[in-house]
Amino acid sequence: MTRWLLPGFLFVGALATLILIVGPALYAISLSFYEQQSLTADPIWVGLNNYATVLGSAEFWNALGNGFFYAGVAILLQVVLGIGFALLLHQSFRGRTLLRGLAFLPYLLPTVVAVLTFKWMIDGSLGIVTILVDDLGLPPIYWFETESAAMMSVILVSVWLWTPFVTTTFLAGLQTVPVQLYEAARVDGAGPIRRFFHVTLPMLRPILTVIILLRGVWMFNKFDIIWLTTGGGPLGATEHLPVLAYRQAFTLFDIGNGAATATLSFLVLMVIVTLYFWLFPMDEKK
Repeated sequence: MTRWLLPGFLFVGALATLILIVGPALYAISLSFYEQQSLTADPIWVGLNNYATVLGSAEFWNALGNGFFYAGVAILLQVVLGIGFALLLHQSFRGRTLLRGLAFLPYLLPTVVAVLTFKWMIDGSLGIVTILVDDLGLPPIYWFETESAAMMSVILVSVWLWTPFVTTTFLAGLQTVPVQLYEAARVDGAGPIRRFFHVTLPMLRPILTVIILLRGVWMFNKFDIIWLTTGGGPLGATEHLPVLAYRQAFTLFDIGNGAATATLSFLVLMVIVTLYFWLFPMDEKK
């Protein structure tokens, strides 16, 4: 009976993937070829007209640019800060175990809790950050009223939430680097910086490649932080493709254009991932 256990698990997993992921994805793609005012309305076949409309709109290109900027800056900060924290937590000092646990806490918080807490902290009248800025005699910061400040706000929340993931993953990788390599580098006169670039990074290159890939996919598709924080505003300054697709489908009741935007977002992401693997192959022999 045990010989059927593995095939059974594989079958259940494949069936769940087909029903919960592949099926809805194909249905969403099929919606992009129809004009439909709601999910219960009668669809009208329009072919590629929805794609032409979406590609010809300034909103799409603005959302695409916002998505690249949001994902790129957030990933850069998460990776730099995450690696820095991991290197610090890899050192031996009193209370290291406690700090490692505390560093992982933001990752455990639900996104809605983190976003609402952040919005409470920067509230224009009662927020602790607002009061602190006022006590320091600094000019007020209009977090969500200006385009640049709104984008930096959603990036700040994203970095705070997801840097612990990079820290924990890179810290786990540091445990696998042989100590003998560092000792040999010290004998050769290499300082901390040279040891990092010539020992640590080469040894952890596959892990770092996967971290950047996963963070890129997740940040490009990240919907909840932007929707809960700014809703895509002000004036579309923080609206990226997932938010645009949602707004088209469920606010403007244009299912076809919303599905077309979501499909184009998927295609863009697929091209980026393909290029990423081509530029940074994870073959350890290279």
